[in-house]
Amino acid sequence: MSDVQEHQAGQADRLQSRLGAHLLPGRQQTRFRVWSTLASQVQVRVNGELHPMEALPGEYFEAVLPVGAGARYQFVLDGQAVPDPYARSLPDGVHGEAEVADLSAFAWQHTDWAGLPLDGCVFYELHVGTFTPQGTFRAALERLPYLKDLGVTAVQLMPLAAFPGARGWGYDGVALYAPFAPYGRPEDVMAFVDAAHGLGLAVFVDVVYNHFGPDGNYLPSYSPSYFTDRFHTAWGQGLDYAEKHMRRYVTGNARMWLEDYRMDGLRLDATAAMQDDSDVHILCELASAVHALGGLHVMLAEDHRNHPALVTGYGLDGIWVDDFHHEVRVSLTGEHEGYYGGFQEARPNWRR
Repeated sequence: MSDVQEHQAGQADRLQSRLGAHLLPGRQQTRFRVWSTLASQVQVRVNGELHPMEALPGEYFEAVLPVGAGARYQFVLDGQAVPDPYARSLPDGVHGEAEVADLSAFAWQHTDWAGLPLDGCVFYELHVGTFTPQGTFRAALERLPYLKDLGVTAVQLMPLAAFPGARGWGYDGVALYAPFAPYGRPEDVMAFVDAAHGLGLAVFVDVVYNHFGPDGNYLPSYSPSYFTDRFHTAWGQGLDYAEKHMRRYVTGNARMWLEDYRMDGLRLDATAAMQDDSDVHILCELASAVHALGGLHVMLAEDHRNHPALVTGYGLDGIWVDDFHHEVRVSLTGEHEGYYGGFQEARPNWRR
């Protein structure tokens, strides 16, 4: 089997086993699929109407219904309505109904964009909510020429995954597949990326695969197996990467940003906290899955250890080094907690 055939076969398998709501070819039907180790009966409520889901081997439940993009839905586990943690769109926030999304409908304009190598990247870290008074992708899009004139060649978006509330830095994401609704709809994210590519700017996105936020994480409602007490992070319970569904959750999420949204790369947040005792570390699998997509996709690890093995062993493309920032912060504030514990205040030796 050729590399192309192997990639196509893998893609078909991923679509067939994808959880959540998947719009089928023709866009007139949607397949709803759930994996739950807790529920004995599962339904899906679509546009206010309940539909039974067929129990399948492996603790899966599935229903194919004649609804298209825009349909609103929630899953009902043993009588309890629960948001979809695999939702591609959550217009009313992480506690509300999901929306069936068609991520293939956007009309891309700059299809000749071929990416940007890491040594050509001059990064600007952008928080969508504070970059403009409006705090939206559409408003940020209008300011892209300013970044280009500034000398920026790559925009690194701070986390976009849906989190509770109306404001935040994004590091408490709980629904990783749905862009944070107050910033805009999925097509607004695509329009931003497309406009950036038209100006010769690459776009990266910060992804948090080391913890989930404390409010709105519904994965345990489906199965506690997503998480484990073998590991613990500074932000909560550890993710269990020995569980194949958790591995698929993050590898599928990485592919979504790069394939559906055409991002140029990922900044993996706090990879030192991505603990994994599997035979193949999740970072290796992420690097392999992304590089198998072909084209130019850059994977960066934000890791205070600065271990070369992140590149030479795990296969990532580079390390996002924060040492200069930390040294400046310690020098200005005297703070020595957390990440800043290993840094000393710089004392200039002024000479007359």
